[in-house]
Amino acid sequence: MSMKKQSKLLLCLLFFTSTMIAQKVATKHEFGIVQAIDYARKNNVQVKNALLNIQSQIQTNREITAAAFPTLTGSIGTQHLPNIAVTVIPDFISPATYGVLVKEGVKDGNGNPIQMPNNFGFVNAQFGTKYNASAGVSLQQLLFDGQVFVGLQARKASIDFQTKGAEVTEETIKTNIYKIYYQLIVSRTSLTILDANIDRLSKLEKDAKVLYKNGFAEKIDIDKVSVQLTNLKTEKLKALNAINIGYFGLKTLMGMPVSDTLVLTDTLSYEQIKTDITLDEYTYNDRKDYQYLGLAKKLNEYNVRRYKLSYLPTVALGASYSKQALRNEFNFFNKGDWFTASNIGLNISVPIFDGFAKDARIKRAKIDLQNTNNQIEALKLNIDNAVEQARLKFKDAIATMDFQKQNMELAEKVYAQTKKKYEIGTGSNTEINAADVDLKTAQSNFITALYDAVIAKIDYLSAVGKL
Repeated sequence: MSMKKQSKLLLCLLFFTSTMIAQKVATKHEFGIVQAIDYARKNNVQVKNALLNIQSQIQTNREITAAAFPTLTGSIGTQHLPNIAVTVIPDFISPATYGVLVKEGVKDGNGNPIQMPNNFGFVNAQFGTKYNASAGVSLQQLLFDGQVFVGLQARKASIDFQTKGAEVTEETIKTNIYKIYYQLIVSRTSLTILDANIDRLSKLEKDAKVLYKNGFAEKIDIDKVSVQLTNLKTEKLKALNAINIGYFGLKTLMGMPVSDTLVLTDTLSYEQIKTDITLDEYTYNDRKDYQYLGLAKKLNEYNVRRYKLSYLPTVALGASYSKQALRNEFNFFNKGDWFTASNIGLNISVPIFDGFAKDARIKRAKIDLQNTNNQIEALKLNIDNAVEQARLKFKDAIATMDFQKQNMELAEKVYAQTKKKYEIGTGSNTEINAADVDLKTAQSNFITALYDAVIAKIDYLSAVGKL
């Protein structure tokens, strides 16, 4: 095979390999708003960490439950005592010996009866063996502890609290995804209008050149249209860059790799936005953050109960069983005695005085409970305020969008009539330029009003907990 053919083959292989790698790394996603939110639930870092908090609470609950179960502990050990401790004890052997001698009337070397001395002094003694070994098991069972029992009762509330916290995080991410998603959808309309304007000015430029060629227009008329056309193309380029940045932001919020391709499949019509979704009544409990504070209040109430029950005695049952061997040589695996020791005991611990620590804990728990109650009342006020503001903004945004839509349609008619006058020679270049400026201003105002209406709708649904 020639060098040229080898080079071509190598290039083909490199192209094929790079294409396959790109296909593996980059993935195309076609998402509606529901699919985008589902993707974020699985991949957004904040949501994933909130879900990990639930798993962490499950393990904490297992730890609390373990306090109500018996604990069984095994132990085995050995000791070597090179120097057995010496203990000084009263001499109890000599008095007994003298007592026998005195009783029997034994005489000393001088022929005198032996007398009982007044002081026998002390003797040094070593107790124990050089090698000790023991093996045993011990059992502990808590029978009553008020704090543990309250902890067992609070397990479900703790899981619910962490679960609701994850839902609050999801709700925040969901709201932001809605806003960015539909902002990008609205941007499509903006691009469509820009493309229509570019086509319109391109046709106008072409018509101006024909009029100039036939002597019915000046060269400056062509230049003015060219400048406007260039400005529109620049504006479209900026819009495309802004949309790309918006896509990057949406991907990051969803937890999607930036290298992946994201296609938004939902559409947004004027009629969809205009639909009145305001409600006469709403309930606080539809809001995830309100539910979250309600569970926080419940946990604080458990805390107050837990510290109150700490004044009650605790009762525990204990038992142990062990074997012990004593040797002067390390021969525990040979024949020899192993002595058994066992015990069963009941321990009742009665709190008497702790320096008012329990009282301080109870008062602190009550303060935390009041704090949560205050937060709930403040949240109610904030919800009421947010709902009313969102309702007014939505109605105002819809009215503004209607007005701007009518204004844009009117500007389109004015431009069309002005263009006809210009084409038949009864209108001036100044008039058509002014009509073009008015049309683009009206179009820009409509796009802004369209986006404001979308955001107002999302904010209202989020305020009433119906997003």
